Amino acid sequence: MAEVVVLGAGLGGVLQAYELKAKLGKGDRLTVVSKGSTFHFVPSNPWVAVDWRTRDSIEVDLRPIFARLGIGLITTPAERVVASENAIVLENGERVPYDFLVVATGPDLAFDEIQGLGPAGFTQSICHVDHAVGAAEAFRKFAEKPGPIIIGAAQGASCFGPAYEFAFILDTELRRRRIRDRVPMTFVTAEPYIGHLGLDGVGDTKGLLEGEMRGAHIKWMTSSRIRAVTDGQMAVEHVDDSGTVAGSDDLPFAYSMILPAFRGVKALAGNEGLTNPRGFVIVDKFQRNPTHPNIFAVGVCVAIPPVGKSPVPVGVPKTGFMIESMVTAVAENIGLLLRGQEARYQATWNAVCLADFGDRGVAFIAQPQIPPRNINWAKEGKWVHFAKIGFEKYFIGKIRRGESEPFYERLTLDLLGIRKLKEIHPAA
Repeated sequence: MAEVVVLGAGLGGVLQAYELKAKLGKGDRLTVVSKGSTFHFVPSNPWVAVDWRTRDSIEVDLRPIFARLGIGLITTPAERVVASENAIVLENGERVPYDFLVVATGPDLAFDEIQGLGPAGFTQSICHVDHAVGAAEAFRKFAEKPGPIIIGAAQGASCFGPAYEFAFILDTELRRRRIRDRVPMTFVTAEPYIGHLGLDGVGDTKGLLEGEMRGAHIKWMTSSRIRAVTDGQMAVEHVDDSGTVAGSDDLPFAYSMILPAFRGVKALAGNEGLTNPRGFVIVDKFQRNPTHPNIFAVGVCVAIPPVGKSPVPVGVPKTGFMIESMVTAVAENIGLLLRGQEARYQATWNAVCLADFGDRGVAFIAQPQIPPRNINWAKEGKWVHFAKIGFEKYFIGKIRRGESEPFYERLTLDLLGIRKLKEIHPAA
């Protein structure tokens, strides 16, 4: 009997549990270790932050679903992974042994790396539903007394799409409230140009997003580094191509949402060869750690080098499409190893994204995600907004039903009219 443990119950962790369950033998046991018993659909957080969604509408109680599927659920947070002993130590001191471990923790949010950043400081976040609920409360107060807004992504960030989404969603909501003319908006980003997205652009995302920002009267600052945030003031440095600070601004704001840099979670620290200096899990082409081959990793916690150099550091995003590809590869490989065979499945690491802008949006495909690419495509239109609404309903419904098919990728491809799944999905 094998003990298989998934650490984390976000998008990657829940999908991993569903797909792994189908690959295990009758005597094998699958357990998920998480900070809580609920899953929330992260892509909907920007909507929660403007009261277009409630947290209840995007959350799923995993307890009855896991019980029905025969998946164990431990809701005591992990304190540390002890790879040399094949065990996880929980915060209450209990130990969870494993034969195979899949790390799907997501990131630690590095708000503390910039003074005054984050919900505990003076800016909002949409990285977690708790943050989005707080951002909505702050926005309601802001709407009673409008002023300047700053949206963006800090130095070292590796997730830029939600910042663009939230800027345009706010623009849409402010126009609906008929107060947009009283709200100057600025987009501050570490990216070397608008539409870089941590991917050196996809198709003409530079032209598309610059055009959208001009149309929405949103000013922008690229290659920018946030030095500190105080109440109503953001100190920003502008870095030239040589890496030298070329200027600075003290920007006033009445409301701000800044995505932070990510790093690996503390529970993974102290295991030689498991993580890089930033704390992300090192994996080979099979999503397996070379030093500890019974440990796999999926999602945002995986170490991926930057696409290229930039004046201000930017990371590489891990989109849902890519995460599901990792999940499927890991499920297949662990299934093979349990049957005495060798791992052979590789994740495709393609990117498909639907970025909602409130009443329109931009969709893009990067195949593979890291250049050079076979497909490098981006399109905008109102259809993207409606596609994302449909996608949200479909995805949350699948989570609630406990369905294990690789639905994230299949639905996205269907929405974009792509049918050649065999070419881009390891188990299609």
